[in-house]
Amino acid sequence: MDKKHVGNVVDRFEQAGFEIVGCKMTRLTAAQLREHYAHVADKPFYPEIEAFMSSRPVIVLALRGEGIVAKVRDLLGPTDSRKAPKGTIRGDFGTEMMQNVVHASDSDANGLIEIARFFKAEEIFA
Repeated sequence: MDKKHVGNVVDRFEQAGFEIVGCKMTRLTAAQLREHYAHVADKPFYPEIEAFMSSRPVIVLALRGEGIVAKVRDLLGPTDSRKAPKGTIRGDFGTEMMQNVVHASDSDANGLIEIARFFKAEEIFA
């Protein structure tokens, strides 16, 4: 949001053939972030993640497509934007490890959990 890459990122998903079935701007709460990042909430770097993720609104998307988890993760590149190759979203728009451009689910099951975390049922147009 801060560097105004929303349109570019959404375009990459659309150009890759994914269907947007949910999209909204929101401000994530501390409770949502603790739940979402529960797997690292006890790590010393977690406060930095929470501070960054709650510092501005975010765009949350729900996407649909064949083999979407692996394809989206390939499109994004590695989590550390400094190591992401050019041509990936993180490689083209990211600059750091802790202030990431995008998050992606790591499995279909987690994708469903995350969609339920960030969207009401009536906000998904599947």
